[in-house]
Amino acid sequence: MHNLAWEELHTDLKVPMVELFETVEGEGRMAGYPTVFIRIFHCNLRCTWCDTTYSYAPEKPAFTASICEIVDRVSAYGHGVVCLTGGEPLMHGVKSLALVYHLARIPHVWDIHIETNGAIDLQPFQALREREKEVREKVRFVMDYKLPASGETERMHVPNLALLEERDEVKFVVGNEADFMYALDVLKRHPTRATALFSPVWETMPPADLVSFLLKYRPQEGRARLNMQIHKVIWDPEARGV
Repeated sequence: MHNLAWEELHTDLKVPMVELFETVEGEGRMAGYPTVFIRIFHCNLRCTWCDTTYSYAPEKPAFTASICEIVDRVSAYGHGVVCLTGGEPLMHGVKSLALVYHLARIPHVWDIHIETNGAIDLQPFQALREREKEVREKVRFVMDYKLPASGETERMHVPNLALLEERDEVKFVVGNEADFMYALDVLKRHPTRATALFSPVWETMPPADLVSFLLKYRPQEGRARLNMQIHKVIWDPEARGV
């Protein structure tokens, strides 16, 4: 994929889908903005606390759509912010690259943030961002770094941290105090330009406790942020398509 010819990024490539809908972004830098969510099917991880288990096997894709069809539906909503998520939206190789490329060409879209799980090499997507002006101007990575309570820490592609830029975000989903301390160590050993987001696992990490850790330890010299999922406050936490 590193030697991909850019003309291979066809719009007739088809992607397995879970859902595509409009809502407000619930977390991160774009929290509160009207957003089109594109949820791609399949994931290469199985986190213990996953809240989208319907987005990978043994479940089935809800439908399959060509990149052209996805772009048309996103365009029709008219919103400037797009969230590409999953599952894991970047695990489909050239199809994932093509989708990112063509979404960035929608004139009224000004922010495309890609929620990726940290186990996918971001280099091909960073190369696309560096080469294509519209991709460079619009696309951001919101990359998870899985902590021990997730059960998937060993799957992290650590070099991704060095690729992230100031506009990107790295998200730590914290299940307990040990997770938080592990995240501090990751940031110390692998400094990144991205803003660190700390999100509580709703069932095991009281948000007030996470706030106390942030105040006490001041990760990234105080630049790290608490990251709450406001859509779980607005709607039932189990609700889909919101």
